[in-house]
Amino acid sequence: MKDATPAAPQPVRLADYTPYPFRIDDVALTFHLHPTATKVVSVLTITPLEADQPLDLMGEGLTLLTDADGTPHLKIDGAPVAFAPLDPALPPFAQGIRIDAIDIPDGPFRLTSEVEINPEANTALEGLYMSKGMYCTQCEAEGFRKITYYPDRPDVMAPFTVTIDSDLPVLLSNGNPQGHGSWHDPHPKPAYLFALVAGDLVAHSDHFTTASGKPVELNIWVRPGDEDKCAYAMDALKRSMCWDETEYGREYDLDVFNIVAVDDFNMGAMENKGLNIFNSKYVLASPETATDRDYAFIEAIVAHEYFHNWTGNRITCRDWFQLCLKEGLTVFRDQQFSGNMRSEPVERISNVLQLRARQFREDAGPLAHNVRPESYVEINNFYTATVYEKGAEVIRMLRILLGADTYRAGVDLYFDRHDGQACTIEDWLACFEEVSVRDLSQFKRWYTQAGTPLVTARWGVEGDDFVLRLSQTVPETPGQPLKEPMVIPILFAIYDSGKEIVPETLAVLDAPEMVLSWPMADLGHPADATPSLLRGFSAPVILDAPISFGQLLALMSDDADPFNRWEAGRSAMREELMRMIGGESAVSPELLSTLETVLRDTSVDPAFRALMLALPSEDDLAQACVDAGLVPDPGVIHTKRRAMQTAMAGALAPELTCQYDAMAPAGAYSPDATQAAQRSLCNTCLVYLTLAEGADRARAHYDNATNMTDQMAAFAALLDAGDPDIAATFERQWSGDRLVMDKWFMVQITQAAPDAAVGLAEALTQHNLFDWKNPNRFRSVLGGLIASPAAFHDPSGAGYRFVADWLIKMDSLNPQTAARMSTAFETWRRYDADRQALIQTELARIADHGDLSRDLGEMVARMRG
Repeated sequence: MKDATPAAPQPVRLADYTPYPFRIDDVALTFHLHPTATKVVSVLTITPLEADQPLDLMGEGLTLLTDADGTPHLKIDGAPVAFAPLDPALPPFAQGIRIDAIDIPDGPFRLTSEVEINPEANTALEGLYMSKGMYCTQCEAEGFRKITYYPDRPDVMAPFTVTIDSDLPVLLSNGNPQGHGSWHDPHPKPAYLFALVAGDLVAHSDHFTTASGKPVELNIWVRPGDEDKCAYAMDALKRSMCWDETEYGREYDLDVFNIVAVDDFNMGAMENKGLNIFNSKYVLASPETATDRDYAFIEAIVAHEYFHNWTGNRITCRDWFQLCLKEGLTVFRDQQFSGNMRSEPVERISNVLQLRARQFREDAGPLAHNVRPESYVEINNFYTATVYEKGAEVIRMLRILLGADTYRAGVDLYFDRHDGQACTIEDWLACFEEVSVRDLSQFKRWYTQAGTPLVTARWGVEGDDFVLRLSQTVPETPGQPLKEPMVIPILFAIYDSGKEIVPETLAVLDAPEMVLSWPMADLGHPADATPSLLRGFSAPVILDAPISFGQLLALMSDDADPFNRWEAGRSAMREELMRMIGGESAVSPELLSTLETVLRDTSVDPAFRALMLALPSEDDLAQACVDAGLVPDPGVIHTKRRAMQTAMAGALAPELTCQYDAMAPAGAYSPDATQAAQRSLCNTCLVYLTLAEGADRARAHYDNATNMTDQMAAFAALLDAGDPDIAATFERQWSGDRLVMDKWFMVQITQAAPDAAVGLAEALTQHNLFDWKNPNRFRSVLGGLIASPAAFHDPSGAGYRFVADWLIKMDSLNPQTAARMSTAFETWRRYDADRQALIQTELARIADHGDLSRDLGEMVARMRG
């Protein structure tokens, strides 16, 4: 008889949380490493906290070893103990085991287990797996259960001692070294922070002395041959350690801090206590192989993972619903760090661009969810822009509302009160309520209500006053039809004829509406008062404000707030593009003149000027069409955006040439902010000049490039110009460098004509260097197509079919990667009926595929609605 069809996975709910009824006092693990038969011996010292409770231990894909007589190696205080499947409805040991309460001692006891696992067969890259001969782990969120039986939940914290038995030269784990292959981490941690690495590695080493005088050994472990690409990551680490001491008063707490670069990794990096594991692309850099953007990512991600030592490791999450407590807070901290290290306005603009491109899109579709979700089927699916980026914006708003000093006092109290604990959002907010003597219960709605609030602003003269009216609405989202008012901090100033007549002020919109007014006499009877609203993007909202095209150009020239100066320019460009999408052809001379003025403004950062020249993305314009009540046509959007780029290139060519010549950095390459800003503007000018003049300048730029930033900029420009040989030329030079070739795969697709991109992507999947099992290489091809809306949304449906085919294939190997890439389909409701039908066909085909993972299955089900 065949087994019955398994029931659909049941959601885990925040409301159902109950504390674990046991305390783990100590964990001792011994690993006998073997590629296909690693033996893991676990000895847990356990204390019951409640009487008559069964002991539940999670475990997936484990083979419990037995004696010759068949007795399982699962013992309490040395004696075999009976057990049963954790879920009787599932195949034996698919989720874990349960030891009945009757077999549990009343007091502390030792539980010993011995299991066997197969790292080589672990293609999901969760738990213990192999990456080109190196043993590596990834345990967040629920990978530890694929290593041994354990209460794999974040509120169970314990000190770990680890012994690694292997003839490999480098054997690493968490904590402080106790001898070769022996490690002890004295700080209680949840299992998701466990890490093990073993392989033939070499170290780029340095040291750091903490503010209290404690010496710390620093190592970045890489494969032989990569050790000369670690200097910048090490420098970023040391600056991060110093910054966290200065800005947050947090010192490092172990004798050693290790980073390991791994080629096969689902995420960017992982903050395991004392042993951070990084995707190689966020560690390895040299001027010849890494772009300025790569260097900036390395700096930010090294900082992010280091900052987790306190905001995530020393204080962790009670349950996975509190994920934003560590991720949103740590993203905010790394954004602060990057702003201090580089241009703060440029970093803020970059953060908001990412927020709008990823999180606003998420909030507007079927995948919308709270910053703190209330339920999930697969926790890996909630490592989202909402948790990370919107979570960071919530922390930023808290700091704006309370002020920098009170924010710091609240964070200090949080560290003092909760060190060594697993906490909740309520614990976090309570610290700020105490130091500020304010009720933050309404502010908490940012954690519990999904959706991007719409703030409407209207103003004008009423009698003898100038009046500014603000109102808010929060849109309906899946499962949340009714919303309550949020607490929205709005920084603003008011301008008239290029002068600030009301200085920057904070308005807190915490009701459906509010009214602000000023006597006209006090303002000097302004002729054209224009508010500069939401300065610094003080809240993650959509602003509806009737600012005329002329007023936008004035703010673009005069606004003292860099973010709003950029925002005004971007809004003016969007208005112009929307007119062109609607049928107009000419680009406003006034806009072009203002852009020329900005381009000449040497008083501002060159990187800021480069951002001012960047048009809204095709995805941004598609959403603008929806907001205007139009059905977006990705092909038309691409064509009109290209037309505006070409018009800008022609009109601004003389000034672009001047800036191109002036911005080429002199001397040896440096990844510092000053040189990076100069290259940013220089290479932005190159893109436009290639449109205006042809490929000769780009060819010379490519031939003369002494660093990857310049070479890659010229490579993209030459591809865009149709150079028939440049792809092969680049490949011949860089085919031996895996990270550079990831760029080669992606840029070819993003620069291809929309009607050729799918065919090119298909051809590149047949290339001998396309390794679809490597997440970076897989993302380079599929991500390149997805990032090209006109190609992905080709009316033939070829882009949809291509992506769906590869998601189904990847799901059988690495469900987490497949699920994350599937969000390409989340905006399907934007488009015309034909495209909607094509996407629904592909989503149905994925959903109906046999043996679909829980990861991808949940995402597809949510997108289908």
